[in-house]
Amino acid sequence: MNLKAPPLMFRAATLIALALPSLPALAIEPFTADYQASYMGLQANGTMSVVAQGNNRWRYSLNIRNQVANLSQNTVFDEKDGRYRPLSGSDHSLMLIKKKNVDATYDWDKREATWSGDIKPDRAGPVSLQAGDMDGLLMNLALVRDVAAGKPLNYRLVEDGRAKPMNYQIAGKESVTVEGKPREATKVVRGDGKRQIVAWVVPGIPVPVRIVQRENGSDTLDLTIKSLR
Repeated sequence: MNLKAPPLMFRAATLIALALPSLPALAIEPFTADYQASYMGLQANGTMSVVAQGNNRWRYSLNIRNQVANLSQNTVFDEKDGRYRPLSGSDHSLMLIKKKNVDATYDWDKREATWSGDIKPDRAGPVSLQAGDMDGLLMNLALVRDVAAGKPLNYRLVEDGRAKPMNYQIAGKESVTVEGKPREATKVVRGDGKRQIVAWVVPGIPVPVRIVQRENGSDTLDLTIKSLR
């Protein structure tokens, strides 16, 4: 997960150019998860949610806010042949006086993705789409699904005018506290040079219960779930 997302995965985060095999997806259900967040060394509030849009479409949102930053990411997606497919996305951030607004369109009929807004011309696309491609936000849902199914955690991220492999490894089991109760979580890790993403997945919870993004050995983003409804 890059800050655009946790990532984990957030929009940030993980896939190999393999087309994933067609898998039965876990049933998508609406939810809202509240997180205690730390961003840029300051405490923040975070929220992830999935809301039904009708016609097999869903809106997945991540919002993080503190004294210096307001980050908002949204992905509209559908589910086809056991895969989550991004249809459109938005990435809006305000840090002090600096604003960034980027919108994405994933056209599966043309098999291409394009971007507009505050993005360099060479990152506007189009980028060719392959079956199984996702953006960083959707990888949060895919990680939970694939850990539960015991599937390889290999993906291809298509975001900000480029496509790249994002591969996670399972790093064992750890006890975590969710709503005051201990739960066993599967820890997954992805490293990419100076950047690392770590996520903890608990059975029955549709998103990672914790996501940590590190750069140069320091935590830049830490999301820990407080409640799920």
